[in-house]
Amino acid sequence: MAKNTPEQHVEKISSGYTFEGGAITLGAALVDGQVHPEAQVRLPLKMMNRHGLVAGATGTGKTITLQVMAEQLSNAGVPVFLADVKGDLTGLSTPGTGSGKLLERTRSVGMEWEAASFPVDYYSLGGSGEGIPIRATVSSFGPVLLARIMELNETQESSLLLVFHYADQQDLELYDLKDLRAVIQHLTSDEGKADLAELGGLSSATAGVLLRELVALEAKGMEKFFGEPEFDTTELLRIADDGRGVLSCLELPSLLQQPLVFSTFLIWLLADLFEELPEVGDADKPKLVFFLDEAHLLFDDASKAFMDSITNTVRLIRSKGVGVFFITQTPKDVPGEILGQLANRVQHALRAFTPDDAKALKATVSTFPTSDYDLNEALTQAGTGEAVVVVMNEKGAPTPVAWTRMWSPTSTMGASPAGTVRQVAAASPLMQQYGTAVDRESAFEVLAARTAGHDAAASPGAEGTSPDAEPARAPEERHPSKSRPPAQQDNPVMDFALQAAGILGKEFMRGMFGTRRRRRR
Repeated sequence: MAKNTPEQHVEKISSGYTFEGGAITLGAALVDGQVHPEAQVRLPLKMMNRHGLVAGATGTGKTITLQVMAEQLSNAGVPVFLADVKGDLTGLSTPGTGSGKLLERTRSVGMEWEAASFPVDYYSLGGSGEGIPIRATVSSFGPVLLARIMELNETQESSLLLVFHYADQQDLELYDLKDLRAVIQHLTSDEGKADLAELGGLSSATAGVLLRELVALEAKGMEKFFGEPEFDTTELLRIADDGRGVLSCLELPSLLQQPLVFSTFLIWLLADLFEELPEVGDADKPKLVFFLDEAHLLFDDASKAFMDSITNTVRLIRSKGVGVFFITQTPKDVPGEILGQLANRVQHALRAFTPDDAKALKATVSTFPTSDYDLNEALTQAGTGEAVVVVMNEKGAPTPVAWTRMWSPTSTMGASPAGTVRQVAAASPLMQQYGTAVDRESAFEVLAARTAGHDAAASPGAEGTSPDAEPARAPEERHPSKSRPPAQQDNPVMDFALQAAGILGKEFMRGMFGTRRRRRR
């Protein structure tokens, strides 16, 4: 088949990226080295819950692309979540500066540039930073995700799930790490031997391993990520008073020191959203777009249970109106079963310095539809702020491949002035709600009281129960508003499912990742 002329190529791109509904603009097409502002490359809002990938080598412009997309989504009334690995996205709350060079570039791509700031909520994990603290209770975080942070093998992960099952059945609330430690210590104590034996699938030796790994987590300072008040992930769907979507920016200043913790917490946010949000079907625009930066960290040495769960979550969460974009260096960082679900692609330049690089380049080229470009040339020679784009159109078909010179952000590219994050976070009403950690009665206190009562009863001179003591009650009687589903009330059935049904059965009982929905108060 003969290739199109440059004029035909430009027309093909222009018509291929013309949509009836709302869309964000990524940039203008490049053909034969010339930028064509009449051929605007867009991404339909309606198709953003079909997920996407933003990839490229370091320094090719991925972060700026995220900023451009986030700004336009906000203007369209769509909330956005972004993980800020380097601190470069704090500029979203500060208007940009229109230098001559910037304005010349924006005119060349057909962009009417005007400085703007955006409604932003800045977050930090566990208060480890200047933003609003995000915490999770251990119980809602679940055993599959916690096992990943603890770097457990599959046998140990199964044993950890049995510990969670025991705590659920005994109505022992696991709010923080000391609660989980107390439960494991109880099961390995003389008082807990009978309970440990009833669990069946949990040996005292494995319980000891779990306890040591848990103590190691606490020694690394990870206890601050768990506890109350637990963050309500539906806060990420907030709309500002002026109708713009709020940009939720999670600062990750020490990502490289604790990559498993941070990447797993991002998945908890996504999994909790999946559990909380109702089905919405096809909508004109997403309820939320979720950008997962440094995506390769999610999959390094991941267990089968974790991989199965994240694959299912990505596949199913689009029906909840949530679009997920993975940000990484090369598509090979994302497993094939997930990559196949990413309909929208923004591929910045790749490097081909080594044989492995060349192999990755060849694999990336093979994932694009046929086009009039030499994709080997496009993907290695694209300049900073340029990308090869293909998205899903409103009919569900791929658009023509477009070598694109990207638009520029209207907010500050890079960090805001010092103190901005602290000021913005302090002014947010969410800081009052989540800013101060609380420690309510939970498993640690309940088990400590039981031990104290046992010791008192066993001590010389003990003569029965105090008349003021509260009689023992079943878990449902202690917390009538926290009754469990029928499937969890039948202990023999639950025990059999947990011990014999395998990973999928376990995940079903507690949600996609073994997570548990928050108990509304």
